[in-house]
Amino acid sequence: MAAARACIFGVGGLALTSRERDFLRAADPWGFILFSRNVDTPAQVAALVAELRDAVGRKAPVLIDQEGGRVARLRPPHWRGWRPVAEIFDGRDEAVAREALALRYRVIAAELAALGIDVDCMPLLDLPTQGSHDVIGARALGTEPARVAERARVVCDALKAGGVLPVIKHLPGHGRSTVDSHEGLPRVSTDFATLDATDFAAFRPLAGEALGMTAHIVYEAIDAERCATLSPDCISLIRQGIGFDGCLMTDDLSMHALTGPMGARAADAIAAGCDLILHCNGDMPEMEAIAEATPRLAGQALARAQAALDARATPDAFDVDAAYARYLSLTGEDVHA
Repeated sequence: MAAARACIFGVGGLALTSRERDFLRAADPWGFILFSRNVDTPAQVAALVAELRDAVGRKAPVLIDQEGGRVARLRPPHWRGWRPVAEIFDGRDEAVAREALALRYRVIAAELAALGIDVDCMPLLDLPTQGSHDVIGARALGTEPARVAERARVVCDALKAGGVLPVIKHLPGHGRSTVDSHEGLPRVSTDFATLDATDFAAFRPLAGEALGMTAHIVYEAIDAERCATLSPDCISLIRQGIGFDGCLMTDDLSMHALTGPMGARAADAIAAGCDLILHCNGDMPEMEAIAEATPRLAGQALARAQAALDARATPDAFDVDAAYARYLSLTGEDVHA
């Protein structure tokens, strides 16, 4: 059987259209990603997940952004609501906060696994700085690299215990951006030594994770012309300087930080050293262009992608209701957050 194509696609709605099904069968992407437009009820989401996998004839990974707080695709009344993760640490003992953090993401993993979703694009290891854009803001796990790495480890372990793979993001660090990369191209002029001691340092302890995601940010100290996603120098920094040897996906290629034809974006990201192309908006002509420009997985990219699939595990036994009650007792969070 041929290896899957090196891309991850979104789709347009609550169920596949016949055109989408035919396209996905032919394109054979490595995986899929869901957004709020794809979510109605638990039964509907589970059916869509099954449809997606049926289209490619294998248990392809299905991703979602379920951070809690502002970035959450699954929301009440069918799923639990969560306040921004940064609020867990406000005025709270670190050990208590970490217990709450572990419970939160173990419960989230249980909700995802019940739907067949097996990848959560979390945790962020981005370090917000004074004056940076609030696109990260309260999504962050902190501002000090060692502590953020420790907290991110708690999130990763909780998700994996629930049968869900984490994605560390946004390599090599999105915290200093003064522009939302959904809307424009951020540029960071901070010197390399400072970046290395702060932004990059937060990622190093998590370099052994199976999946990571790039940032659409120009780091002038590394490559003044190209954002990290499209820069061989930045991808080399992620691989060699940070030590990340997992499967590296782009951030969404349809974000406005990037310009030019969609196929060229995909080709440039693969040429730079990304393993997987992520395209989220479900736009069929864009997906067709990406599929044409993106190769099937091969070589090291195939090995890393297969290692990520092999890292998927059966969830440990877990009492979701008891864990959630304990979480609420630790945080005082409103059950209707």
